[in-house]
Amino acid sequence: MNDTRTPPVGKLPAPVRTLRDRGGLRHLGLVGALVLLCLVGLVTRPDTFATSSNLVTLLALASTIGVITVGMTFVIIGGGIDLSVGSVMALASVWATTVATQSYGPWVMALCALLVGTATGAVSGLLISYGKMVPFIATLAMMAAASGLAQRLSDRRTQLVAPENDAIVALSTTRVLGLPILVYIFAAVVAAGWVLLNRTTFGRRTYAVGGNAEAARLAGIDVRKHTVLLYALSGLCCGIAALVIMARTTAGSSTHGYLYELDAIAAVIIGGTLLTGGRGTIIGSILGLLVFTVITNLFILNGLDTSDQLIAKGLIIVAAVLLQQRTANTS
Repeated sequence: MNDTRTPPVGKLPAPVRTLRDRGGLRHLGLVGALVLLCLVGLVTRPDTFATSSNLVTLLALASTIGVITVGMTFVIIGGGIDLSVGSVMALASVWATTVATQSYGPWVMALCALLVGTATGAVSGLLISYGKMVPFIATLAMMAAASGLAQRLSDRRTQLVAPENDAIVALSTTRVLGLPILVYIFAAVVAAGWVLLNRTTFGRRTYAVGGNAEAARLAGIDVRKHTVLLYALSGLCCGIAALVIMARTTAGSSTHGYLYELDAIAAVIIGGTLLTGGRGTIIGSILGLLVFTVITNLFILNGLDTSDQLIAKGLIIVAAVLLQQRTANTS
């Protein structure tokens, strides 16, 4: 007699676990791609690519988008998408650097960025879960609204971090073992994201919701509440990224985060996360991010045009999606 009982909430069905665990070969492929790109850098720019200053630059650049990528990974595994991450990061950086906020000191600035990011993400989640809006439309609307509010708050001007709040800037200028503190913040976010996704009930529920929302509901998961939490988590990552970019640029600006959603989504897709949800890994997303970061760095070092970078990124995204479809059809 077949057992048709609904699997317990804390444990994923075997097919879902199998899909989740297929990332090993893709990870090896991404590592191979990274090694190949590094060899290209050593051949084309041997005098600058392997220098310590360039490696620090690479990691600092990856840190900002990388924090956002962690949040994006959760959202896409959960069956959604977030187009507002760049604008939310810009809004958080602007709100944290207003004169009123800066008057309370760096700790309040940091708290403000985190709260603004989390609250904005939660609003998107509420619109999707309880307003029954399509994630693409809801986050597209939030992208426009957050960008407009950031411009309104800053009057379209760059807001510099005041000298008395140099503790924010110190995240970029202070080095521990040769690396800026912001790189360690990035590493901490990645580690926390990995543990949350792979070692907690929240992570198992994320895979279940993304794999089959109706089955997850029947298994006892509050799908709407979980979706709100996923977008709030994405917003929190945007708030952390706002701190990182404030430290790197010593300012908050409505122009921060331009096309960051493209880079984050591309990194997640290249890392093996299905756009339809239910499968993906944090490690894969970070490897995908590093591939993009090294490509960007190679373009800059070799003096290639920015438009060529965008074309290359577009082609890589198309190739990654086609590979996903082929894998899905043959599995």
